[in-house]
Amino acid sequence: MIIKLEQDLSCADLEVTIKYGRDKENLQRIVKLLKSVDIQIKCDNNEMERMINASDIYYIESVDKQTFVYLEREVYHTDLRLYQLIEQLKKCGFVQISKSCILNIHYMDSIKPIFNSRMEVTLKNSERVYINRNYLGEVKKALRGETGV
Repeated sequence: MIIKLEQDLSCADLEVTIKYGRDKENLQRIVKLLKSVDIQIKCDNNEMERMINASDIYYIESVDKQTFVYLEREVYHTDLRLYQLIEQLKKCGFVQISKSCILNIHYMDSIKPIFNSRMEVTLKNSERVYINRNYLGEVKKALRGETGV
């Protein structure tokens, strides 16, 4: 992959052009990552409010009617519901993996089957989350790049 950066002071907004030939293997992943840079979620961690970039989120979990946003080393709270977040984030590589959790597939490190037709995902920060069997089909589609864009 060749990356070229070109400054043009006449541009009012950032413009990204992707040229590709026959090899489109990583194209969908790149597009999803680029789209996730523009999406931010309002969160707080009891000390301050902060806008979190979708591209920094590893996963989002709902526990006791509260929604938590997990970054590499930090956890934040948001007032948004899980169903609102999945609609907003699915075009950025997020997929629902259980009734209470959505995952950014870009931070998956490994995946292995466990009992009851479930899967265990190890994330790049060594955390583990579990894919419920009812959501395996959507996860497979997301990994193939068939959802969201």
